[in-house]
Amino acid sequence: MPFAMRAAVYYRNSDIRIEERPVPEIGPGELLVKTIACGLCSGEAMEWYHAPRAPKVMGHEPAGIVVAVGPGVTRFREGDRVFVNHHVGRLQSPEALRGHFTRDPAYARTNLDPGAMCEYFRAPAANVENDAHVLPANVSDEEAAIVEPWACVVGGLKVAGIQPGDTVAVVGAGFMGQGFVHMAPLMGAATIFALDFSDWRLEKACEMGATHVINPRIEPALEKMKDLNRGRGADAVIVTVPNVRALEMAYGLVATGGTLHLNAPPPATERWSIDPEHLYFNEITITTKYSADHRDTAQLLHWLAAGRVRPRPAITHRFPLEGVQTAMDLLLKADRSLKSIIYPHGVPAFAGSAPRE
Repeated sequence: MPFAMRAAVYYRNSDIRIEERPVPEIGPGELLVKTIACGLCSGEAMEWYHAPRAPKVMGHEPAGIVVAVGPGVTRFREGDRVFVNHHVGRLQSPEALRGHFTRDPAYARTNLDPGAMCEYFRAPAANVENDAHVLPANVSDEEAAIVEPWACVVGGLKVAGIQPGDTVAVVGAGFMGQGFVHMAPLMGAATIFALDFSDWRLEKACEMGATHVINPRIEPALEKMKDLNRGRGADAVIVTVPNVRALEMAYGLVATGGTLHLNAPPPATERWSIDPEHLYFNEITITTKYSADHRDTAQLLHWLAAGRVRPRPAITHRFPLEGVQTAMDLLLKADRSLKSIIYPHGVPAFAGSAPRE
C-alpha cells in the first residue's frame, strides 16, 4: 500500500484542488477501501454551506474495493466490491426509535475518512456495521455510485404520501429529480409530471419515465397540469430545487389532500411566506426527509440488482480525479449534464458499458 494518495479538496465552487493526503490507517471494525467510482453530488455545489468548512476532501457517493480489513470484521474481506454510506445513525437513540435515523446526533459524526473523492478512504466501524454492502455482481461500479443520492430519493418517496394511481409532479429535473421521476411509479404513481426550465432535461425525464413535461418558463404550469390531469393539480409535488421561488410554484400545484415534499433546503437566510388558510382547508401535508438511512440504501440496492432501477441514462459524464473542477462547472451550468462520476484511479475503458454478469 502507498503512504500517500491524491484527493479532490474543496475550497470554493471555483477552486477545487488535487492535493496529496496520507492514506488513512484503519483500526478494529474498520475497512480501507480503494475508491473506484464516486459521484459528484449537487449538494457539493452549495457554496453557502461548504465554503465556511473548507478546505475539505470532497465526495460521499462511493463504490470501491476493500483492500484492508480491520480486526473483528467478519462480513467483509479483501477484494469485495462495496458501497459504504458516508453517515449512519445509531439504532437505539430517541430519534432512531421514532424512525428518524438520519437526525440522530451521531449521524453527522460518522464521516468517511477523509472523504470519498480520493484514491482510498477509511470506513469507520459504525458505518461498516450498519450501512456497508457487498455489491451484487450485476451492479456496475458507477451504478453503485448512485446508491447514496438515489437512496435519498427512496427515503423521500416513502414520506411523500403517494398512493396507487396518484399524480406526482417533480419540480426540477436534475439528477435527483430524474430519480424521483424514475422511481415514483415503483411507489404506485400513475401519472408523472416533470417541470424544468431546460428542454433537454425534460427530454431526459421522458426517457426516465415522465408521462408529461412542463417548462414553466414557456407555459403556465398549473393551467397546463390541469389540462392534462382531469382539471386537478398533483397529489404529490416533490421539489428538488433549493430555492424559495421553486417552493412557491410547487405549493400552488398541490391538489386538495395532497403532499408537498421538500427534497432540497434553500439557504437559511431565505424565507417562505405561506397561506395557512389554504394549507388548512385544502388539507395539504408538507414533508421533508434529510439524507438516506440504512433502510433506504438497502432497498435501493435491491431495486438496482433486480433491474427495476436503471440509472444509466442519468449518468452523463465520467472524469478522472483531475476532472473534478470541470465536473463542478458542468453542475453549476445546469445545462446538458446530470450526474458526473469521478474515477480516482482513471476512467476505465468499459465505463458506461453494461454491468458485469
